[in-house]
Amino acid sequence: MSEERILNTADHMIRATAAGGEVRAFAVSATGLVQEAADAHGTSRVASAALGRTMSAALMMADMLKGEKDLITIRIDGDGPLGGIIVTADNSGHVKGYVNNPLVMLPAKEDGHLDVGGAVGKGMLTVIRDLDLKNTYTGQVELTSGEIAEDVARYFAESEQIPSAVGLGVLVGGEEGVNREILCAGGYIIQLMPFASDAVITKLEENIRKAGYVTDILHAGNTPESMLEILLDGMDPVINDSIPVSFYCSCSRERVERALLLTGPDEIAAMIDDPDETVLTCQFCKKAYHFTKDDLRGLMVQLQEQKEPETDAD
Repeated sequence: MSEERILNTADHMIRATAAGGEVRAFAVSATGLVQEAADAHGTSRVASAALGRTMSAALMMADMLKGEKDLITIRIDGDGPLGGIIVTADNSGHVKGYVNNPLVMLPAKEDGHLDVGGAVGKGMLTVIRDLDLKNTYTGQVELTSGEIAEDVARYFAESEQIPSAVGLGVLVGGEEGVNREILCAGGYIIQLMPFASDAVITKLEENIRKAGYVTDILHAGNTPESMLEILLDGMDPVINDSIPVSFYCSCSRERVERALLLTGPDEIAAMIDDPDETVLTCQFCKKAYHFTKDDLRGLMVQLQEQKEPETDAD
């Protein structure tokens, strides 16, 4: 295993302010967790990049939430060969996700970068905010480019009326399908407050232009902290928080059993009659749950016990 892939413990996210509060910023290094997701789903190089960019964006957007049970879900529905991306993150630094067609392969663009936009295609980006598992808010915008960063920036501008600079990147090494390696992954979101001055806006635009691609910044050895120092140069950035981030799925055998019970007795009976073993796989993490015939018969007993006994009216 290479040195880069050992950096999972270094995956973390920071939140900062700058220019006396006129700017707020988020930055994340997600190399290890994107590697875990790519390994779990067996994604191609371009699918790894698309999934990794979306995961980085979701982590930073979830860090904007307040409640412990708040969740952000980003759903990208494009007409490209990827078929779509779904990623969910909470504000504790946990993220999970998948692409519909993980084996998509496309030629690189003329500049040598992976053609994420071509893989995603045209369509819609949807952001769902679940607040304390009670209130759900949904925003939706058309995809600007399918490159993810530009699309997230458009979401902030149109759905939340917050001018935002978004940079996301995943550098994938190795050959397609052979020794696929996530060399670096992460990104930033920088947002202007309503009272931001023209001088601050001009300085920020200049810094972002000089900084270049996120992958170039991260692959040069920069951390989220030093990345924001580059992007917020001359603005006196102050880091307010730092948390670890990880690829994490909350699936469990108990949850899968509850889902099976909801399918009803007819579906479970059909599984019992099927000569093959019943194996249910989590879409988000690809963990497989095996159910023997005896396991399924036990679920049938539970369904029978859950039925309320019929009583005659007095």
